[in-house]
Amino acid sequence: MDQDDIEMEIDGEDSLDIHVVTPGEVVTRDSAFMRGHGTYTEDETLVASLAGVVDRVNKLISIKPLRTRYNGEIGDVVVGRITEVAQKRWKVDMNARQDGVLLLSSVNLPGGVQRRKNESDELQMRTFFAEGDMLSAEVQAFFQDGAASLHTRSIKYGKLRNGSLVTVPSALIKRTKSHFVTLPCGVDVILGLNGYIWVAKHVPISPEQANQPDALYHNDNEPIADQEREIIARVSNTILALAKHNNFINDTMIVYAYEAGSSHRVKDILKPDISQEIVQTARAQFQEAQQH
Repeated sequence: MDQDDIEMEIDGEDSLDIHVVTPGEVVTRDSAFMRGHGTYTEDETLVASLAGVVDRVNKLISIKPLRTRYNGEIGDVVVGRITEVAQKRWKVDMNARQDGVLLLSSVNLPGGVQRRKNESDELQMRTFFAEGDMLSAEVQAFFQDGAASLHTRSIKYGKLRNGSLVTVPSALIKRTKSHFVTLPCGVDVILGLNGYIWVAKHVPISPEQANQPDALYHNDNEPIADQEREIIARVSNTILALAKHNNFINDTMIVYAYEAGSSHRVKDILKPDISQEIVQTARAQFQEAQQH
């Protein structure tokens, strides 16, 4: 890609295209842009100091390493796995340099009861979350050692069931207004900014059901038919195909790629030639939609 192409990509802030640079490569010659992490200035040009993805926020340009651990920000939606039950807290694997921390005081009690947590709640911690459980949460703060403090005090967060985990580089997940998506094919997707994506059967829950004591923390999956399992697997492979070709991942690209690969068998979606064809078709559809 020549320099004109690079600057064109930078101008398109809302583009789903991903631009990878190597150390020493000129990112832009436009002096209007500010230097961010992973860049330096040389002769009034902005140059990359590491290999990664060009990330633009308004006029600030930084480079996010493509293969790196997740660096969280307050407000990020993440998907994680419980690794340890400790005193008044859970340790959560969230694809970061160290495990996140979910305090007992940062979760909702069964039945939506609002009160201070006591010793009996601490004794029942494994009935809420046990080792190996998947959950969605939000980053609410950081401790002095850099570990993320999580919370699940919302009906949209909590224990995850009825699905499978897809892992992609966190740099490919683009921040959007909502990371909880229901696709037209009837599958729920949670796009964790830490690179963990949860793909699950859509199970509507009313506020009344959510307030039932066992609704938040039970471990029983809903019955999942063979056709639903196939759709979940197809969506999972579609996401992996997008990641394989270094595409930003959001609900729009997943839908386009899912439709483009609908004529192929699920296991064939990840074959190199087929995945490339699917991704190219999805990108073309997205660009056409943007023009209209």
